[in-house]
Amino acid sequence: MFTKSRAFIVFAISDAASLFTSVTSLLMFLSIMTSRYAENDFLYALPKRLCIGLFTLFVSILSMMVAFSASTYMVFGQEHKWVLIPVAALACLPIATFVLLQFPLLWDVISSTYGPGIFGKQTHHTPFF
Repeated sequence: MFTKSRAFIVFAISDAASLFTSVTSLLMFLSIMTSRYAENDFLYALPKRLCIGLFTLFVSILSMMVAFSASTYMVFGQEHKWVLIPVAALACLPIATFVLLQFPLLWDVISSTYGPGIFGKQTHHTPFF
């Protein structure tokens, strides 16, 4: 019935992407919980797993909202076009909330893991002088 529809193809692809990225995120966070907590883990493995887990969780939420919007379009798209704008606006709410809450953590982990570190060369000059 829906196999020729573009909305169904978008739904199927985004639903599969959401499944795969959510399972990857879950496995990354489980690997953090079951690590050995050695020094090497804290320096390299755990921050890398946290970055991968947060990124795949974001992609999972994004693709889940795309799948939800595509299925809503398939159901209400032809008869009730006024429903699509509030649904699209509300679908952006979880994505924006996740980005606002988790982006500072992701930025801190990336900069502290892959940045210059506390013992790196530090300059004390201002960029305009």
